[in-house]
Amino acid sequence: MTLELIPSVSIENLLSQRDAIIERLRTAAKLFQEIDVLANSAFPQARYSYAVPALECRRLNSRFPDHLEDFEKSVDATAWDHLLVASGLRTFMDAEARKKWDVSISERKVPPLTDENIRATFQDLYMKRNEMFENGVIAVYKSLSWDYKTNSPRRFGRRIILRCCVDTFGNGAKRWVTGPCYEACNKLDDLIRVFSLLDGKPEPDSRMGAYKTLREAQWPKEQTTVELQGMLIVRGFKNGNGHITFLRSDLIDKMNLILAKHHSHTLPPAEA
Repeated sequence: MTLELIPSVSIENLLSQRDAIIERLRTAAKLFQEIDVLANSAFPQARYSYAVPALECRRLNSRFPDHLEDFEKSVDATAWDHLLVASGLRTFMDAEARKKWDVSISERKVPPLTDENIRATFQDLYMKRNEMFENGVIAVYKSLSWDYKTNSPRRFGRRIILRCCVDTFGNGAKRWVTGPCYEACNKLDDLIRVFSLLDGKPEPDSRMGAYKTLREAQWPKEQTTVELQGMLIVRGFKNGNGHITFLRSDLIDKMNLILAKHHSHTLPPAEA
């Protein structure tokens, strides 16, 4: 995979802007240090730093340059987040891969944003897309609760029930829904991506994924049932569950073959 495959993002421009931000942060750190030295020399008897605006820089200087490295990591984390979304690369990731990247970005544990690191990351994720494609099927299967008869421990049927598909708050009669659960929507995207590829279609763009579609439909407050990509129908309930109905029985059979490949106790044939 080359960067020519992501025309929606100018890598050169992004790197240039990143470097400009870092350069200005470093310049700011030096200026705060200079102001702190001048303020200490000019007002050595001042009892309150806030009494003189210049001395307020002492507070800011307490964060520069000791925290300059943290600020630079924050810039890179923000840039990676923008890059993965704007490029559509998240389209190739399964829910687990997306979660790992989200955690890395949140904790600012990302590689420095360089041309080399961008190319290596994109190449790695693109090469692993088939592996992540199958991992998405297995992850959804493992997340199913066998407390529901609809969920078969031996295969995917025409319907499944996903827990925590709807974000809610409150209890009993005073229970309200707020919208779709972000993590559950990642699982729905995994299923839609699997069905699309098994049907010979390209992966749907993650930027137009389940979460965006359901949010725009104000699901499940306004529309309790929404069809996604012509592949499945999701219905939300106040208890947080999502009832998923698959629309293509032939694709269910193909998905069960993937399941049987990784779990010998499952049966690939379709349900009678």
